[in-house]
Amino acid sequence: MAAASPKIEKGIVIIAKFGERWDMGFTHLDRIEMQNGTNDKESGHIRDMKTRDQWPCLTISWEICEIPCEPTSSGEDTQTLLGNIKARRRQVFGPSISVSALWEAIVPPERTDLLGSLDYLGACFKRSFERTGALSDSGESISATRRAVELTPAGHPDLRVRLGNFGHSFADRFRRTGALSDTAEAVSALRRSVELTPAGHPDLPVMLNKLGILLLKRFECTGAFSNIVELTLLTRQAVELMPADHPDLPGVLSNLQNILFSILRNLLLKDSKRPGALSDIAESISVQQRAVELTPPGHPDLPHTLNNLGSSLFRRYERTGALSDIAEIISIQQQALELTPARHSTRPGMLNNLGNSFCHRSVLTRSGNDLNNSIALYMSAATCGYGPPSSRLIAARRWASLSYKHHPDSPQTLTAFDMVIQLMSLVASLDQTVQHRHAVLQNTTGLPCKAAAAGCSLGRADKALEWLEQGRCLVWTQLSNLRTLLVDLHTPNESLARRLLDVSRRLEDSGSRQGPHIDMSISEKISLEDEARVHLELANEWEELVSTVRRTVPGFENFLQSSPCSTLLQHLPDSGPIVVINVHKDRCDAIALIAGLDEPFHIPLHSFSQKKAITYSNELTAYLQLNDLRMRGVQAETDEEEDTDNEPRERAIRPSVNKKLRNQIVRNILGALWREVVKPILDALAFSRLHSSSETTLPRIWWCPTGPMSFLPLHAAGIYGGKNSDTILNYAVSSYTPSITLLADRVKNNHPVDQNVSGLFLTSQPNAPGLSPIPGVTREVRSIHKQAVEHGVRVLNLEGDDVTIDTALQHMEEFSCIHFACHASQDQNEPLQSRFRFHSGSLDLSRIIRKNLKNADLAFLSACETSTGEEKLSEEVVHLAAGMLAAGYRRVVATMWAISDGHAPEVASDLYGYLLARRVEGDGSGFNGSDSAYALHHAIQQLRERLVDDSEQSLLTWIPYVHFGF
Repeated sequence: MAAASPKIEKGIVIIAKFGERWDMGFTHLDRIEMQNGTNDKESGHIRDMKTRDQWPCLTISWEICEIPCEPTSSGEDTQTLLGNIKARRRQVFGPSISVSALWEAIVPPERTDLLGSLDYLGACFKRSFERTGALSDSGESISATRRAVELTPAGHPDLRVRLGNFGHSFADRFRRTGALSDTAEAVSALRRSVELTPAGHPDLPVMLNKLGILLLKRFECTGAFSNIVELTLLTRQAVELMPADHPDLPGVLSNLQNILFSILRNLLLKDSKRPGALSDIAESISVQQRAVELTPPGHPDLPHTLNNLGSSLFRRYERTGALSDIAEIISIQQQALELTPARHSTRPGMLNNLGNSFCHRSVLTRSGNDLNNSIALYMSAATCGYGPPSSRLIAARRWASLSYKHHPDSPQTLTAFDMVIQLMSLVASLDQTVQHRHAVLQNTTGLPCKAAAAGCSLGRADKALEWLEQGRCLVWTQLSNLRTLLVDLHTPNESLARRLLDVSRRLEDSGSRQGPHIDMSISEKISLEDEARVHLELANEWEELVSTVRRTVPGFENFLQSSPCSTLLQHLPDSGPIVVINVHKDRCDAIALIAGLDEPFHIPLHSFSQKKAITYSNELTAYLQLNDLRMRGVQAETDEEEDTDNEPRERAIRPSVNKKLRNQIVRNILGALWREVVKPILDALAFSRLHSSSETTLPRIWWCPTGPMSFLPLHAAGIYGGKNSDTILNYAVSSYTPSITLLADRVKNNHPVDQNVSGLFLTSQPNAPGLSPIPGVTREVRSIHKQAVEHGVRVLNLEGDDVTIDTALQHMEEFSCIHFACHASQDQNEPLQSRFRFHSGSLDLSRIIRKNLKNADLAFLSACETSTGEEKLSEEVVHLAAGMLAAGYRRVVATMWAISDGHAPEVASDLYGYLLARRVEGDGSGFNGSDSAYALHHAIQQLRERLVDDSEQSLLTWIPYVHFGF
């Protein structure tokens, strides 16, 4: 079909049907392809249609015809045009194939002629999504059904049906993504649909059942019992209202069983010995058996109903341990699997369930065949290439665990862990927002560390390193890939490079958007769904472009693929090693990467454990909270006099509560880290202690901790006080890096900063609204400004109201180095909403990472909590410091907890004094932060001398300062 209107749809969705009920096949004809494709004069345009397994292959053909698409004001003309289109479709495709096509530009929005097409289009995309699991199809279904609801007048008899379709579209997407915002939309729409359905209407029990299913899904996700009574009543009411011969009765009974099963499971988790539990299970089994009996052979719901019966029997087996139960379960699950079409999206879940049953029976019987069957089923589910990635990831985890436990020397074990890490990236893929990716990754915390522990145990430190790199910092890595320098690609294929650059920028912006909430207006929700649809299209286009580069451009066969260990070792800093510390319940290890070595250096940490790491982290966090140094309220009491005007000495968010620091928790933790982790690593690397008077330059060391180690101060480990005093500060200058890849990229692309932007931007924000004043920040930046001017550095200082959020972002692009002296806060629920607090508002991390600061050098974040991180996302390293690295800064000075408003100006002054004193003539008016790690080390040593001792108060004053990056 040819048309000039830019509003024309991208193509035609085609559904082949057998009778009224059965769908035989599905395909999509792209408009551009239809217009530009080669025309065979004898057969016309042709395409083979994919069909279900039991149907023969179908071939369809089409012709091109001209139909004007300009909207007309005449209802009669519009009706005639629609009639012509329908007639032409029948002529070309024949009456046996039902085709859904929507050309919205043809019909003015105020007319209702469009509603039928919208209904059918939504249904077609829904069916396509059920087959393929493609989120783009789900988004199209939501858009079509939402538009149909919006155009249907209040009181129209079809409104309840369209509300139901709308709700089902959201429910389908929720089952794929797990986004709770989708359940809220679905429940709202289905409740309205039920309210509009008259009593006695034959559709009422079906609608009640569907609302019950949705409430059940939400209950299973949240565990909240607030709606449990409602969903139980709804489903029982649906059963009572439905005639005995109703074709949907088996499905309703199955749903009722699922509700009883879910309630029972939660009760059993709370009280596994509760009297009467077995009778409850028996009732659940009875209901499900009736559902199976009422489902006729060949019915498409039979596999699902059998699977549910198997799940009910499994719950009885868990209570009784009866071998006969597990044998019956396996038989039922095998039958369900055999009846499920090949490549159906539910097959991975069914393979998982059957694998679980074989695994349990292998424990009872000690049967090697059952164990191998279990492993083979998990492997099939993980590697099938279709279905929800979350189901496949569950299978891969079980496959890897069993293979590692029972066949550790098998090559299959490494393959299984490879699949685990690969599927993690699919679960948190680019077609989701950053916010949702972080939510999903909370369920995968610990997987990379488990894989790495297995790698170290098997003598494959190289694989352990690769798995950690590929499975951690996923979101930051995705962002880095979108910003990959395409200079080398411009030469062989400039057009492709430009397309990649354009899509990457748009995809990055789309991924940073916020998700919907139930209180949004209809127009806002429509806008968000449109944005989500564009986001999916961009993600698909990005994948296609990357694939095209790998296939067609010589030398780019591995473009943006995960780097093997050998590649990671090619770009390491010369000034010291990178040390990755992996913590898992099975074992703890350090893996050192040293420039010049062609393999990683493995250092087992025999005296350390995950339990110790968690204990130290929890004790430190509790201690900081007790003294209001981790939380928003800060101001640990010290023994020194206040500097000026009784100013608060911490960069606080809330008024503080003074508490004396009475015990030695911090000192004990630092000592334990020294003896059990840091000193063994330094000894293995042959580091020597240097006296403070030595003129030898200390080597550098980069720490890359995992899990609970991410919240412990490795850079301050040591024995403080007494004759055996010894600390990391005597051996090396410490920095941190979120990942090896990030640091290696900085080493590889260590080009000079553009002299036009080389310089220093300073801002102080002493009186942010609603927060305690921190007057020390003004003195801090004025002192730095004075030093910079004296050394001829290009510098800009804007205080308080003189800078807005937008101007701050602008100056971040205009100056290579920045210094923020202000309040900051960590958002534990939405890490990307962590922020710097200015007089004019909040500068969020989400806005910062959207900047691609090509000439960014040093960011000094003189505020609290700028490297605190989030426990639930420890492997993603989500904090302000990491965000600044992701935005392009090569190095960042940040804080692990609250810092003193009295000492912060001194630390900053000493740091900049060190850097300015080492300027060379060629620097001109620019500012170079490359020695910032040494500068911070120097500033901390100066602060320690002023603090005199190594008391708890003194340690808490200087330890929070940390250095990230190159």
